[in-house]
Amino acid sequence: MATKSLLKENAQIQRAIELIKLGARLQVLESETDLSYERLLKLYKEVAGKSPSKGMLPFSTDWFLTWQPNIHASLFLNIYEFLNKTTEADEIDNVIRAYKLYAEQIALDGVEPLLTITRAWRLVKFVDSGMLTMTKCKCCGGHFVNHSYELSKDYVCGLCNPPARAGKGATNKARAEDSVPV
Repeated sequence: MATKSLLKENAQIQRAIELIKLGARLQVLESETDLSYERLLKLYKEVAGKSPSKGMLPFSTDWFLTWQPNIHASLFLNIYEFLNKTTEADEIDNVIRAYKLYAEQIALDGVEPLLTITRAWRLVKFVDSGMLTMTKCKCCGGHFVNHSYELSKDYVCGLCNPPARAGKGATNKARAEDSVPV
């Protein structure tokens, strides 16, 4: 019995370490492990080399619906939902795996990830609670994060219909660099 308890605690510690390395906030660790606050605080300082960030976790669903964050959140959530359907792992383990795959995919494209592990975890909680859902784009057929009670029959994603100013900053900067006399 003692060995089973020790194995469970070791698994909890490994999960906490993995979450800390991915940049999770202390509140995520508290929610997803059975370890005490004091133990998690000590572990956080040991692994991250600094004290954890203070303050409340993001709670608004609005961030996930803005143009670029929606694309990142949708990529992560599609990966997460695939893992959820094909594996029998705990929810948090699928969040960790999906986040790693999301970060790898974004890195291949040379883009900085907009989604943090804490926001990814929060996104899953919003979907679990019915506040957010995936909606199919009528143009490309992809599934994107959307409000659960939004009319979705004519939904068009941000990739098929980007906002008017999308990418203008990078384009203007490139033009300015091109026109600099040599």
